Amino acid sequence: MAFTGYALTFVSAHVLARRRDKLELVNKRLNEFYGPLYVASEAGNIAYRSLLKKQGKTQSEPITDEDLKDWMLWMRTIFYPLNEIREKIIIEKAHLIIEEQMPQCLLDFVTHVVGYKAVLRKWAEGDYSERRSTIGWPPEFDAYVRRSYAALKAEQMRLMHSAMSRAWRRMAQGNGKGQK
Repeated sequence: MAFTGYALTFVSAHVLARRRDKLELVNKRLNEFYGPLYVASEAGNIAYRSLLKKQGKTQSEPITDEDLKDWMLWMRTIFYPLNEIREKIIIEKAHLIIEEQMPQCLLDFVTHVVGYKAVLRKWAEGDYSERRSTIGWPPEFDAYVRRSYAALKAEQMRLMHSAMSRAWRRMAQGNGKGQK
């Protein structure tokens, strides 16, 4: 009987430790990679839609001579700083990606940002012949960020509120009630 109790305690401690380790990794991914990436991406999308609305457009292509001044202002003060934040997260926290291999959309995003560095340099020198990065925006980037963030949040909730932890709480509450 004592051995069965020890075995149950050992197995449950092992299961709880694994769940704790999984939750720590999920939290780290959310706090250091996918959460900041999600917020910066959503902010960029909201700002982009706001600029289009201001200009009375549904897309920014082509950037006309009339739109260039606004485009440059928004690119320098809003879009590019947000892109730099995302680029830094991807480069410095790549070890936190969910997949075994770096998703192509993340590589494409970093390449897109690098392309804008050349454009911004030209603008600083008074050359406005290029208005966009020569490397286009990766269309699957935003969907990847949203999907990954949502999946991790769901996993976080599952780990925090699992059926096993509810059962343990019930057992602990049940044991406490009988000892009055």
